[in-house]
Amino acid sequence: MGSLVRNTAQEPEVQQDEAQYLTFLLGKEMFAFDILGIKEIIEYGELTNVPMMPEFIRGVINLRGAVVPVVDLSARFGRAVSMVTRRSCIVIIEVESEGERQDIGVMVDSVSEVLEIPAADIEPAPSFGVKIRAEFISGMGKVKDRFVIILNADKVLSVNELAMLSEAGAGSDIMSTSDNPESSQDSA
Repeated sequence: MGSLVRNTAQEPEVQQDEAQYLTFLLGKEMFAFDILGIKEIIEYGELTNVPMMPEFIRGVINLRGAVVPVVDLSARFGRAVSMVTRRSCIVIIEVESEGERQDIGVMVDSVSEVLEIPAADIEPAPSFGVKIRAEFISGMGKVKDRFVIILNADKVLSVNELAMLSEAGAGSDIMSTSDNPESSQDSA
C-alpha cells in the first residue's frame, strides 16, 4: 500500500501535459491564447463602428447572423491603437461570463502558429516588469530561447469589465461636452 501512495504522489511530477496555443504578434511581442477557446480566425474586414465605445472596441462584425464585438488587443493593453495591415486578422474567441458563453473578436497584427508547450515549460506570470496587467497573463511559455506571453482570455476579454469600461467611456464623453461651456460656445 505504501508503494501505491508513493506512485500516486509522483504521477503529477512525471506527467508532461502539453497544451496547444495559438501564437500571434502585437507589434514585435509574441502572445498566445489557449487553442481550446478559439473558434476561428478571420480576415480583417469591414467593422460597424459603435458610437461612444472605448477606443479599444473597434466595432462589431456580423458573424453568421450574430453580432460579435471586436477588441483591439493592443489598445486594450493601454498601447497605441493597432494599424490595419494586410496581415491583420480577427481571432474569434469564446469567453465565459457569469456561466454564459459569448464570442468576442480580437484584432491582432498577425497570427503566427499553433505551438505545443509542455506544462513544465510554462512559468508563472511575473509580478513586475510586464507592461500589461498581471491578471491578464496565465503564464510565460518558454519556446526555444524566448518567452511567449500566454494570455487568460476570460480576464482580458471579461464581458463585465468591457461593459463597465464602455459605460464609463460613454459617461465621460457626455460629461466632457456638457460640462465644458467652451464646447457649447464653439458650436454656436
